[in-house]
Amino acid sequence: MTYLQLSGWFVGAAIVAAIVLSVLAGRHRAHAGGIAVTIVVLVVLTAVFDTVMIATGLFHYSPEHLLGLHIGLAPLEDFAYPIAGAILLPALWAALRARRRAQVDRRPVAEDAS
Repeated sequence: MTYLQLSGWFVGAAIVAAIVLSVLAGRHRAHAGGIAVTIVVLVVLTAVFDTVMIATGLFHYSPEHLLGLHIGLAPLEDFAYPIAGAILLPALWAALRARRRAQVDRRPVAEDAS
């Protein structure tokens, strides 16, 4: 399996999970604009810090499993994980927040003793 195939499965699973979580969240969905900004920031940070880590020799990739496209020294496949996180985590947060609100709404109201 190549890094690109692994990345594709990983991002695909994150997208499917985010869709399911968005359905569960109902009207409390994550904001697409916030997700887009997060993806851009994480891609830039990944490009910078992965380039530094690869340049210093902290790790390397087997070239026969890479697509061959790089941003800085970071292979394109390396960007799948921050993208998947930026897609999945806001959807998970929104679903958990909606679940908590639903639990609070179901609590019985304490009656006034006076």
